[in-house]
Amino acid sequence: MKAIAVINGTLHDVDLPAPQPQGRDLVVKVEAISVNPVDYKQRKAAAHDGEPSLVGWDVAGTVSAVGPQATLFKVGDPVYYAGSVVRPGANSEFHAVDERIVGRKPASLSMEQAAALPLTSITAWEALFERLGVSRNGTDEGKSVLIIGGAGGVGSIAIQLAKKLAKLNVIATASRRASEQWCRALGADHVIDHLGDMPAQLAALGLAEVDFILCLNDIDAHFAATAAAIAPQGKICAIVRNERPLPMDLVFGKSVTVVFEMMFTRSMFGTADMIEQHKLLNEVAALVDAGVLTTTVGETGGRIDAANLTRAHAALEAGRTIGKIVLAGF
Repeated sequence: MKAIAVINGTLHDVDLPAPQPQGRDLVVKVEAISVNPVDYKQRKAAAHDGEPSLVGWDVAGTVSAVGPQATLFKVGDPVYYAGSVVRPGANSEFHAVDERIVGRKPASLSMEQAAALPLTSITAWEALFERLGVSRNGTDEGKSVLIIGGAGGVGSIAIQLAKKLAKLNVIATASRRASEQWCRALGADHVIDHLGDMPAQLAALGLAEVDFILCLNDIDAHFAATAAAIAPQGKICAIVRNERPLPMDLVFGKSVTVVFEMMFTRSMFGTADMIEQHKLLNEVAALVDAGVLTTTVGETGGRIDAANLTRAHAALEAGRTIGKIVLAGF
């Protein structure tokens, strides 16, 4: 099969053996992918021993084979998923994945549109509804959430979930006019600039404090501001690893909950509830098909090859993308 492999830190077009399904695996014919920061982070972390390795954790495609214990899908089913970071990535024509973390592709979306959603939908859903404990049924209606990094991939779906399902007062952050407009179009009630004084900007909106904060980029840089902005007994969730000890004394007096969201946790550790990601993706697909949620494609990057993926990685590393970069076809 064709694949785009990491060799000594850079991406190359190669030919590799196609995977064979084991256990509850599906083998999926990859038709479209999208790119996430984890891709370039794993590329940089790969061994520099000359051996090829695969990255890429956002897929839409068609089931081409099923393992002996697989029961959720059959050959020919259109699917979408984010995969597991402890298994080979999906920048290849065929990819093996445990069916418990795979969902049915939204019927109303093309493969390219669907490929933008899995990783970010899982991350945003788990962060809001599992880590922060926000009600997805609207019983927290009127409470406020600050989403730091609203125009990125996770922010683009988090805004929709927080507004359309949870019915929260959504304050997103963006540092450019284009990204501000993107956040408002997705449903943000207010947009402030995370490069400025966020507590002061919130105060100017009449918000002395917010109930929830979802930090989607540098938690080290933003922790002091989040500590100032969070309400007593509020909750903060970060999806990026802190690089230095967080000054927890800033939130101790408020009895604030600080949690982390890593969407690969279930697949990394084979948790007993892995199948929750299958259910989650199916629920997201139903919401998309019902017109409640929309895809978050920001840019189409061409066919799936080393040159286009290299450009996509560079764009993500520059930190100026809006929505998701999607590639399709080999």
